[in-house]
Amino acid sequence: MGSNSSRIGDLPKNEYLKKLSGTESVSENDPFWNQLLSFSFPAPTSSTELKLLEEATISVCRSLVENNPRTGNLGALIKVFLSRTKELKLSAECQNHIFIWQTHNALFIICCLLKVFICEMSEEELQLHFTYEEKSPGSYSSDSEDLLEELLCCLMQLITDIPLLDITYEISVEAVSTMVVFLSCQLFHKEVLRQSISHKYLMRGRCLPYTSKLVKTLLYNFIRQEKPPPPGTHVLPQQSDGGGLLYGLASGVATGLWTVFTLGGVGSKVAAASELSSPLANQSLLLLLVLANLTDAADAPNPYRQAIMSFKNTQDSSPFPSSIPHAFQINFNSLYMALCEQQTSDQATLLLYTLLHQNSNIRTYMLARTDMENLVLPILEILYHVEERNSHHVYMALIILLILTEDDGFNRSIHEVMLKNITWYSERVLTEISLGSLLILVVIRTIQYNMTRTRDKYLHTNCLAALANMSAQFRSLHQYAAQRIVSLFSLLSKKHNKVLEQATQSLRGSLSSSDVPLPDYAQDLNVIEEVIRMMLEIINSCLTNSLHHNPNLVYALLYKRDLFEQFRTHPSFQDIMQNIDLVITFFSSRLLQAGAELSVERVLEIIKQGVVALPKDRLKKFPELKFKYVEEEQPEEFFIPYVWSLVYNSAVGVYWNPQDIQLFTMDSD
Repeated sequence: MGSNSSRIGDLPKNEYLKKLSGTESVSENDPFWNQLLSFSFPAPTSSTELKLLEEATISVCRSLVENNPRTGNLGALIKVFLSRTKELKLSAECQNHIFIWQTHNALFIICCLLKVFICEMSEEELQLHFTYEEKSPGSYSSDSEDLLEELLCCLMQLITDIPLLDITYEISVEAVSTMVVFLSCQLFHKEVLRQSISHKYLMRGRCLPYTSKLVKTLLYNFIRQEKPPPPGTHVLPQQSDGGGLLYGLASGVATGLWTVFTLGGVGSKVAAASELSSPLANQSLLLLLVLANLTDAADAPNPYRQAIMSFKNTQDSSPFPSSIPHAFQINFNSLYMALCEQQTSDQATLLLYTLLHQNSNIRTYMLARTDMENLVLPILEILYHVEERNSHHVYMALIILLILTEDDGFNRSIHEVMLKNITWYSERVLTEISLGSLLILVVIRTIQYNMTRTRDKYLHTNCLAALANMSAQFRSLHQYAAQRIVSLFSLLSKKHNKVLEQATQSLRGSLSSSDVPLPDYAQDLNVIEEVIRMMLEIINSCLTNSLHHNPNLVYALLYKRDLFEQFRTHPSFQDIMQNIDLVITFFSSRLLQAGAELSVERVLEIIKQGVVALPKDRLKKFPELKFKYVEEEQPEEFFIPYVWSLVYNSAVGVYWNPQDIQLFTMDSD
C-alpha cells in the first residue's frame, strides 16, 4: 500500500506497511498517513486474488499484532480515519475525490487488519489493541478506552448519513463490510455467542440510538439494488511526483474489488450472479441478517430484531405505541417488489421469512396484495429446483409457504390467479393453470423428491402441513394436480406394502435365527402410516368442504379407486376412509348406470351432476386441518450458523480461511 505499490506481490516489501507494523510509533498528524493511503495496485477481482492479498499481508498484520502494544499505531490509524470522516459529507457535496478515496483506503486497511486480529486473538485481547498508546509496553489509557465504540458509531453514521453517490458508493460498501467483519467473532466459535463485544456496544452503548436508522438504511440499500459506478468513472490523474496511477474508488470497485464469490458450503449455487449486480445491496442484507440474529442481551432484547419486528408502511398514519422502541416507517410496495425480484439468493429468502414470521404489518400487507403470484412463483421455483439448492434454502421456502397458507384468504385467492406457460416446469406443458394448482404440483414433487433422495421427516411434515392448510379451499383443481395427489398416495401405498412385506419376512426369518438383530421396520411403518393418514385427511378435507368445486379430483379418485381398498378396514384409517369410500361408491354407481365406454368429458359431466345429488349429511365431520409454523425454542442454534454461512460464502472484501472457521463444524451442504 502507498503510492509505490503496483502489485499485490510487492506488499510485504512496501515501506509504508513496514512502518505501520514496525516498532516505531507514528503520530496521527504525521504526513506518513497521506502516503500510506495512496493505493496504486489494482483491486482484487476474484477469491483467488483476495486470498493472495491476505497471504501477502499476513506477515505485516502479525507484525502489527506484536508491535502495536508498544506503538499504538492501530489506534493512530483509526483516529486518522475518524478525523477524516467528520469532513466526509462535505467532501461528497464538494466532489472531493482524493479525500474520499483516501478515507476509503484507510477504512479498507482497518477492515483487513480487524479481520486478522479477530482471527488471531480473543475479544478481550482485541479490545486491548484498541486502547494501546505510545507508552511503556502493554500500557493503555482510559481516555482512549472507547475508541472501538467510536469506530462502530462512526461506521453507523457513515452508512446512514453519507449520501449515496458514485464517489461514495465504495466507502459505503466498505463501512457495511467492516461492521460484518467486526461481528465475525462468531465464525471462530463452535457455540453460539451470547455475550460479546457486539452485545456491549451495539445493544447498550452509544450505538443504540442508531438502531432504527441503520435497519431502515440497510433495508433501503437492499430495495434500491444500486449498482457500482462503471469502470473508469473516477480514475484520478497520475501524480506529478511520479508516484504512480492513483486508482479512484469507483474504478477499483467496478473492476472487481467487491466481487462476491462462493467458497462452497450452504450458499446457493445460483446466487452469485444476482449478488454481483449490487455489492452494496448484498452486503447490507448480510449485515441486516447478522444484526437481526444476534442473541438477546442478558438484560435487554435484541434492538435490531425489535426494529425489524415493528416497522410500518409509509402509508400507515397511525401512531406507534409508546411501548414499541426503535420503530420507523418504510415503503412496503418497494420492499415487496425487491423481495419478489431477489429470491434466487438464500439471504433474500431468509429476509422474506424473517419479515413474514416476525413483522405482522408486513405479513398483513403481503397477504392483502392482489399480485401474490409475483412472490409465490419465485418461491415455487426454488422448490422445483430442489436438487440445485441447499437444504436450508429449501426449508426457508417451505416455511414461507406454510406461513402463507395459514391464511384462508390466501388459500382462496391463489386458485383465482391463472397462469400461462410456466417455462421452468418441465415435467409437463402447462399452458394454463391456477397458482393454487401449481403450488400443489410443486409441493408434491418436493415430497416425492424427498422420499427418494433425502428422506427428511421435517421436510415431509412442512410440505404436508402446507397442503393440509390449503385443502379445504381447493378450487377448480387442474386435472394434472388432481392426478398427482392420487399418484402420491399410490406411491405411499406401494411403499407401505413393501415395508410391511419386509417386516413379515424379517419376522419369519427371526424364528430360525434368534442371534440376528431385527431391523426396526415398525418405526418405518409408523412413519409411512402417519404420512398416508395425512394424505387421506387432505383428500377428505377437500371432499367435505369443496367437493362441488373439484370434479377433477373425484375423477382421479374413481380412476384409481382400487388403491383405497386395502385401507378400508385398516384400524389406522377406517374413520377417515368412510367419507372417501362414500364418495367413490356413490359416483361409481352413477357411472355404472350411465353405461360403458364413457368419454372423459361425459364422466366429468356425470360427476358435476352427481355432486348435487350426493347426500352430504352422510359425510362425517372432522376437525379443520390447520397447521401453524412454530419456531424452535432456541432458533439461534439453527439461524445463527445459517446466517454466518451466508456471510462466509459471500465474502466481505476479505478472504476467510476455511481452516480458521470453527462454526462450520455443523453439518452443511
